[in-house]
Amino acid sequence: MSAENNRWTPDHMRSPANRAIHLEQRRAQLQPFADDLRRIAREMEAVLKEEGRIEGDFPGQPWLRAKHVVKPLFDAADSLERVLPALNAFNARFQHSYEDLPDKREAKRQKKALARQQQQAIEPAGAADRADRAVPAQPTGFDDVFDGLRKGA
Repeated sequence: MSAENNRWTPDHMRSPANRAIHLEQRRAQLQPFADDLRRIAREMEAVLKEEGRIEGDFPGQPWLRAKHVVKPLFDAADSLERVLPALNAFNARFQHSYEDLPDKREAKRQKKALARQQQQAIEPAGAADRADRAVPAQPTGFDDVFDGLRKGA
């Protein structure tokens, strides 16, 4: 990321080191906001519970009203805290899908090629053995009943 351009681009995010830097920057930016929102929400809730009694309230109604009023602040703090695990998930998915996948595919390709070579080395000798050991089918007396089954198999 250049000094004059303070924005992250997809090109920056392709490097594991840059993604780690991005994650740390976002953590440093967002965690104080989430902490501040949570602190304000707790303080506001306490004040509203103490001073929030309005004439005609039933017992417990100021407490419920205070909870209802500050819930969006708690939700906002929760949302900010969910950003970091989402960024971690992006990092893991990118690594799995774009960095590790070509290596895995190449290893699988090599494993298949090796298995194919081994199968070809075994097959000529095995074919001669099978031809020597071939046993003619014994009639069972039920040939006409099972003819249709053998044709489809």
